[in-house]
Formats: sequence, C-alpha cells, structure tokens
Amino acid sequence: MRKSVADPVADANINILGSINIIENARIAQVKKIIFASTGGAIYGDTQNIPTQEDEPRNPISPYGVAKLAIEHYLYYYSKVFGMKYVILRFANVYGPRQNSKGEAGVVAIFCDKILSGQTPVIFGDGKNTRDFVFVEDVAQANVAALESDTTGYYNVGTSVETDVNKLSEYIASAFGYRGEYIYEEAKSGEQRRSCLDFSKIKKNLGWEPKTSLKEGIEKTAQWFRKKT
Repeated sequence: MRKSVADPVADANINILGSINIIENARIAQVKKIIFASTGGAIYGDTQNIPTQEDEPRNPISPYGVAKLAIEHYLYYYSKVFGMKYVILRFANVYGPRQNSKGEAGVVAIFCDKILSGQTPVIFGDGKNTRDFVFVEDVAQANVAALESDTTGYYNVGTSVETDVNKLSEYIASAFGYRGEYIYEEAKSGEQRRSCLDFSKIKKNLGWEPKTSLKEGIEKTAQWFRKKT
C-alpha cells in the first residue's frame, strides 16, 4: 500500500491496467468465473461503522484502495455486458505461515522476522490503529466457497474483531517469548485509523466463517517462522 502512495502512476499501470488485461483475456478464453482478491481494509476508507458491512460507501484513501475499487467496477461491467461471472472477496488483513516479510509485507510477518533476527520491531504511530486480522487458512476456505458457489457479487472476508497494533504486538511477543521493546515512529501517510469487517453476508450466502482466533493464528505463524530460520 505504501508503494502506491509513493508512486500512484506506477501502481495504476500495474494494478488497474494489468488487471483489465487479465479480465479481457479471461473473457476471450471463456473463463467460467473470476475470483477477485479485493481489499476490505482499504476500500471503505475511514468509517465509523465498525464492523463494516458491504453496503458501506467505498471511499478509499490510498491509490491501492482506489485501484481495487476500479477493478470491482470493471468486473461489474464485464458481468453486465458479457455475462462473465465473478466473486469479489474483500479481504481483511491476511496473515499466516509462508507470508513474506519483505517489501509490502503484512505487519505480522514483519514483526516475526524482526524478533527472530534480533532486531527491534517498529510500530508506526501510537499503535492504536486497528485492523481485522484473518488467518490464511480461513481465507483459503473462503476462496473455495466462492469458487464452488453459483453466486455473483462481493463479500467481506474477515473476523468482525477489531484489534489494535499494540495488542497484536503483545500476542506476537508472547508467541516468541520476546521480552524486548517496540520502537514507535511517526505514522505513515495514507494509513487508516480503524478497519474491521462484518462477515455476516458471506456466512449467510456461502456458509463461510472464520475458524481461527488471532491468538491461535499467531502461535501457528510463529511456529512456521521458527522452522524457517
């Protein structure tokens, strides 16, 4: 997301034009359905309606979120004009084993890597920014449910649990037995203050709900990072 803020033109060229190219070639190849990995965190922008439902106004405050919203509109266009089926999954903050800690990585992977490498993890801002952290195995099951369904539409994929970064850091420290401190630095531009998704729609229509608590998911993730090093 931060790269999109630093260079929105490059982000649009890659994520918007690149996605349209994929969708158009899918149409030509007569692909039966597209499952699109959208974002439930960035697409709604800052909102007071927490957990956020799918009918919330979409007001992204980053080029990353804008690009995801644009592709959602293109999928709607292809559906109406060409009859292409699609399911949009608006993911919360996905984390878990095999997540890369480099580049545009998620905060869980970054913290795990920092602790194991003997470095001090950095929290940007006051640590009170909240996110909805959903475990990767649960997300995989959401994709399977979307693929097997006959529905066309969009769904949040989250836990409806709001967790701030300070609390997240405590879970990760506990999983590793880390007794060091976290460094606090200036908040990054384009970062939302709060984000948490209501998953009731996908539970009702596709029978999906998250199975893994954040504490359990962090412990599984920590085990994988230990084995990797």
